[in-house]
Amino acid sequence: MNNLLDYTLEELKTWMKENNESAFRSTQILSWVYKGINEFDNMKNIPKPLISKLKENFTISLPTIIEVYKSDIDGTEKFLLGFEDGNLIESVLMRYKHGNSICISTQIGCAMGCKFCASTIEGRVRNLTTAEILAQVLVVQNYINERISNIVLMGSGEPLDNYDNVIKFLELVSADYGLNIGQRHITLSTCGLVPKIYELADKKLSITLAISLHAFSDEKRKEIMPIANKYSIEEIMKSCKYYISKTNRRITFEYALVKDVNDGREDAKALGKLLKGMLCHVNLIPVNEIKENTFKRSSKKTIDDFSEILKSHGIEVTIRREMGSDINAACGQLRRSYIKTQKIEGRMKW
Repeated sequence: MNNLLDYTLEELKTWMKENNESAFRSTQILSWVYKGINEFDNMKNIPKPLISKLKENFTISLPTIIEVYKSDIDGTEKFLLGFEDGNLIESVLMRYKHGNSICISTQIGCAMGCKFCASTIEGRVRNLTTAEILAQVLVVQNYINERISNIVLMGSGEPLDNYDNVIKFLELVSADYGLNIGQRHITLSTCGLVPKIYELADKKLSITLAISLHAFSDEKRKEIMPIANKYSIEEIMKSCKYYISKTNRRITFEYALVKDVNDGREDAKALGKLLKGMLCHVNLIPVNEIKENTFKRSSKKTIDDFSEILKSHGIEVTIRREMGSDINAACGQLRRSYIKTQKIEGRMKW
């Protein structure tokens, strides 16, 4: 059975024609789907014979909301979502004055092995389908009964390691027949899969590309990010400059500050020299402390000093505001905690 959320308008039109149905019904059907209707019987302007045919061939499958945790500090909501195969993912809703933002996952687990990230500890279980990525936005939007206007692909998983499904998701979520979320309101974060950055650049999308850099040298980067053993910073910089030349879009470099690892004044100066003159900005991230490693976050003074040094090199800098710190809002933490509890208490899968 095919999940209707995997279908573009053109693909559904093709199916309609192949099944002797009017192609214009495709727009009506998808309109219902993106309004939050996931039962074919509730699509009031669709003929019953077509509804029967749709039921025989399609599902509109959304994950089950297992738990919702709401921060008492800033209202951030973390959703633990379950799929029919028993796998779990997390999505995080963040409320800002400029609108609702959602951080979504692209894989169950992650194969990249970054030492500061909880979602990669047990490796990658599988890729999410296009429908499963899209469904996170739909199920949360339906739950809050408010429009989501910004998307960050920065949850569990490496988006460019699930390239085809992510690209199709970007097409669907920004389509005018769908959620119509403009690509300029979407950020894709990658640890730096160089060949895929080139592929993405050639598509000339309007999304924001964020590179998880976290170090100025290959030696330091290898200490915390295994991907640095495959792609050097020089290769990443070349791919980023190519991306900028193709899209004219500013790149964000994410830099998680780890106490006594990559947060020194010399680190800041070297990073400033590396990025000077690029169309970019740096997002400094106080590292999320997890019990599986000994990394500690830098002090506020260290972070502020790091920021000022970068600014002195002419680089725009932001310091990420910590959201949902009281609900384990960092990617992977909630899923691991929930699975561990289930195992300890001997429960069946949700």
